[in-house]
Amino acid sequence: MIIITDLDGTLLDHGSYSYDPAKPALALIKNLKIPLVLASSKTTAEMRELHRALDLGDTPAIVENGAGLYVPSKEGSRDGGDYAKIRQALDACAPALRADFQGFGDLGPAEIAAVTGLDPAAAERANQRDFSEPGLWHGTPVAEKDFCAELAKSGIHARRGGRFLTLSLGRTKADAMAEVAAKLRAEKIVALGDAPNDIEMLEAADIGVVIRNDHGTDLPRLAGEDIGKIRRTQRPGPQGWNDAVIDILKELNIA
Repeated sequence: MIIITDLDGTLLDHGSYSYDPAKPALALIKNLKIPLVLASSKTTAEMRELHRALDLGDTPAIVENGAGLYVPSKEGSRDGGDYAKIRQALDACAPALRADFQGFGDLGPAEIAAVTGLDPAAAERANQRDFSEPGLWHGTPVAEKDFCAELAKSGIHARRGGRFLTLSLGRTKADAMAEVAAKLRAEKIVALGDAPNDIEMLEAADIGVVIRNDHGTDLPRLAGEDIGKIRRTQRPGPQGWNDAVIDILKELNIA
């Protein structure tokens, strides 16, 4: 069994980025030796810090919304080819549409810190991108569709997360989850998330958990909710995460 979890708004509190309320469940799964796979829009540089803090050993982590993997024992030189392709597509985009999108590469560390609430060092790590480009959309919903359609002609996919519109080459958290599950020979997958970019991951898992999000886009009713394959938490963020993980482990007679 493996547990795959989104971070911001799920395991981490939306405002403070703390996972303290989830510590009872985290301690339980560590004691039971259940691999915890982090899955986030975070970069390798960001993920490394949290991965170490949670003492996850060599368990892979899914970075940049599934566009890449972080494996501690296989850290190497950065490539950045995917990111360069995305920035080139942005440069070629119609100016009227391009003006409404501010990617992290446009914002820079100082503005990333202002937008996210991250401290300067954390914002610098968030700006070290290899596979994807999150950003703020300032235009209308109609213009956003036109923007995404134009980028799609260059093979760039756009996905709406908790607060950012993220551009990538199309690989999703669900794709990365399947790869990690195969690597770890998982027989059961529990996935937790709170945003639209988590939907495929939640639906592909054996058990999916929608964490209540009071700050983002409400997820529509998902395939599997009617039969109990997917459930929703009553409490938000790490509080809901803690409740869900403990309840699932009890249901499966593991805890």
